[in-house]
Amino acid sequence: MHPMIAPSILSADFARLADEAAAVGPRGDEPGADWLHVDVMDAHFVPNLTLGLPVVQSLESATGIPLDCHLMIEDPDRWAPGYAEAGARNVTVHVEAARDPVMLAKNLRAAGSLAGLSIKPGTPLEPWVDVLRHYDTLLVMSVEPGFGGQSFIPEVLEKVRAARRLVDTGHLRLLVEIDGGINADTIEQAAEAGVDCFVAGSAVYGADDPGRAVAALRERVRTANPHRWAG
Repeated sequence: MHPMIAPSILSADFARLADEAAAVGPRGDEPGADWLHVDVMDAHFVPNLTLGLPVVQSLESATGIPLDCHLMIEDPDRWAPGYAEAGARNVTVHVEAARDPVMLAKNLRAAGSLAGLSIKPGTPLEPWVDVLRHYDTLLVMSVEPGFGGQSFIPEVLEKVRAARRLVDTGHLRLLVEIDGGINADTIEQAAEAGVDCFVAGSAVYGADDPGRAVAALRERVRTANPHRWAG
């Protein structure tokens, strides 16, 4: 396993999504992006509006990179399984929006995806540990959900460290993901805290060469936490 990088298409050119996905694909000896992070916003749970299921279905058919759908929406219990059925590898819902997160995790898995649970910066981890036993990924938000380009909130790394300890001691079996303000500097802090998968938007798609940016971010993670990622 290597450090996972998930470029966020929120920072990509929406008129050229297939090309933007290809820009972070495999190249030579570099494996490219592990996941393509898709931010779905409904202008209700968060104040912004981005894209929905039809775009995800089109993107799924246009790229071989697994889709990581982050649903910042109301009523995910109703809508989230459709993204799994569309072929997304991982579908993440917000604990603050889900009515029955345990049943939702089961429904996502039954529909064919991994089940992810996200928590906002102000949401504590501890009350949700038992619920997380039913999930495959934990997405720790390091900015307030709803907009790209925000500054990283370092205080959330305490939640990352707590989740890492729970995983390392066998209390949880999941992948720890972080999203928000991740760039060449902040990714090292997140790596030291124990993150497995790093969502990066402008740090990838704001670069002259997005594919090279993915490789550079992955190398930053290895440098910051060499004992974990040795070999």
